Amino acid sequence: MSQTPSHRWWPEHWTGYELLDAGDGARLERWGDYVLDRPDPAVIWPPSADVSAWNEADARFEPTAKTKGFWHQNGRQLPASWGLEYRSPRLHLQFKLELTGFKHVGLFPEQAVNWEYIAEHIGPDDTFLNLFAYTGGASLAARAAGAEVTHVDSIRQVVDWTRENMERSGLDGIRWVVEDALKFAEREVRRGNRYRGIVLDPPTWGLGTKGAKWRLEDQIRPLCETVADLVEPGGFIIMNTYSGISPTALEQLWRATLPDATIESGELCLRTVRGELVPTGSLVRVLNTQ
Repeated sequence: MSQTPSHRWWPEHWTGYELLDAGDGARLERWGDYVLDRPDPAVIWPPSADVSAWNEADARFEPTAKTKGFWHQNGRQLPASWGLEYRSPRLHLQFKLELTGFKHVGLFPEQAVNWEYIAEHIGPDDTFLNLFAYTGGASLAARAAGAEVTHVDSIRQVVDWTRENMERSGLDGIRWVVEDALKFAEREVRRGNRYRGIVLDPPTWGLGTKGAKWRLEDQIRPLCETVADLVEPGGFIIMNTYSGISPTALEQLWRATLPDATIESGELCLRTVRGELVPTGSLVRVLNTQ
C-alpha cells in the first residue's frame, strides 16, 4: 500500500490563547489575561521577540526535575484558577486553568485540531471513547456534537477537573470512568462494545489506579490492537503522543494493525503570532473502512 504524505496540523480558531514567541527551550504564551513562560525542549532555535517581552511574563516555570518544578510569579499575583474560552463555527467550550507543579495549566491548546475533527466526524447518538482523557477537550467536543461519550482516565482529580469543564461549557451526560485505559478497553472488547470514534493520548510513562507502572513502548502494540477491535466499521481513531515516537513509526504500526484502513499521519503543531511552527507531538488519524 502506498504511503500518504506527512502532514502538519495546527489550530486556527483560538482567540483566548496565543503563542507569542518560542525559543531557547521555552514558549511564551498568552492564556486569557495572563502570559506564561514555560519550558519546551523541542524549541531549539533562538526566540524572535525582544527579551523585554519575555521579562514581562506574569509567571515563569522553573523545572527542578524532568516533570516537576515551580512557578515564579512576576509582579501581579495570578488567581488560583481562571477560565479560557474556545469558540469556532462548530464549538463553544469553556475550560478551567490553573498553575500546576508539572508546568501544565490544564489544557493542551494544539488539541483543538482534534476537537474540530471530532465535531466534524461524529454526530448525535454516535458512541465516542476518550482514553487517557486528561481534562477532556475531546470529550467536550464529542458531547457538544451530540455523541454518547465515555471518558476514561486513571486519575480521579483529573476526571473531576473535566467534570467542571463540562459544566462550564453548558454540557452534561458524559460517562466518567476512573480506570487504567488499556484494562478498560480490553473489557469493552470482551463485552462486545463498539465506538464510532476513539481518541487515545497515551503517556510515555506513568502509574495506573493501583500504582501499576505504565511504559508506552511496552504497551503500545496491545493498546493499538485492542482499540482496533473497538472501532466500528466506518469509524475513526485519533492517536496522539508526546513520547517522541515518530509519526511514520505510528503510521506503520497502525497499517500493520488495520491493513485496510485509510491513514494519515504527521506532526501536531502550534503556530506563533509570527507564523513560526512549533512541533508538539505525533498525530495519526485512522479511518476504519471495513
